[in-house]
Amino acid sequence: MAKRKIIKIDQEKCNGCSQCIPNCPEGALQMIDGKAHLLSDLFCDGLGACIGHCPVDAISIEEREAQQYDEAKVMENIIKGGKNVIKAHLLHLKEHGDNEHLKEAIEVLKEKNIEIPKLGESPHAHTGCPGMKMMDFQENETTEAEEEGKRSSQLRQWPIQLHLVSPLAPYYQNKDVILSADCVAYALGDFHKDYLKGKGVAIACPKLDEGQEVYTEKIKALIDEANINTLTVMTMEVPCCMGLLQLVKEAAGTASRKIPIKHIIVGIKGDILKDEWIEV
Repeated sequence: MAKRKIIKIDQEKCNGCSQCIPNCPEGALQMIDGKAHLLSDLFCDGLGACIGHCPVDAISIEEREAQQYDEAKVMENIIKGGKNVIKAHLLHLKEHGDNEHLKEAIEVLKEKNIEIPKLGESPHAHTGCPGMKMMDFQENETTEAEEEGKRSSQLRQWPIQLHLVSPLAPYYQNKDVILSADCVAYALGDFHKDYLKGKGVAIACPKLDEGQEVYTEKIKALIDEANINTLTVMTMEVPCCMGLLQLVKEAAGTASRKIPIKHIIVGIKGDILKDEWIEV
């Protein structure tokens, strides 16, 4: 066994709705005694397709000792589900950039003389990663009257990408800090005016950034060494974005200081879906 990312289900939060089950074509989840359970480490790829379908936030991704994901075993379940399930699974791997397991899955299909689906559009409206679903917001265009005048940037530092920043930089010392997912500032029209003004900032993408173990150490250093006052984590509503909050929870859980932490979830159309202080 080796350390890797894998699904974790909070049994106290789980309300038994079972919405996560059909959204895990790998067959890693199962309802047992009215609660969702991870059936086997072997079936969980740790990419989190089920997270966004949990209405009570009972599912998260953790890094722990686990059996290695076995694509061949997973494909045994996938094939039983029929061509649409096969296509949904292949799209899931493709959209998360998991080319190694995608290649393994296709090889299994070839060995069993099963037709390999074309990976253009999903067999349904969208069964791949929710964060990659295409949407058109042209109807949301603002009028000139709504955008009169110029706004000044509230950015007071550089760099801002979490890999590049130093937790010991003066603009973090004893400050309120924003840790924002990359897309937030694009979706939220008043990000500078309402959230960034007067604060230190760092940005990161929990879906695409590599070397995220460094992020945990930097967040911990912001808390313990920069002595920041508060930390506001801003994420988009898409499931993969929740990984940023998970990184913060891991870092705060090992930090020697305890600070107030707020989580703000931004909708893809720029509305605030959640704004609350959280316990770590």
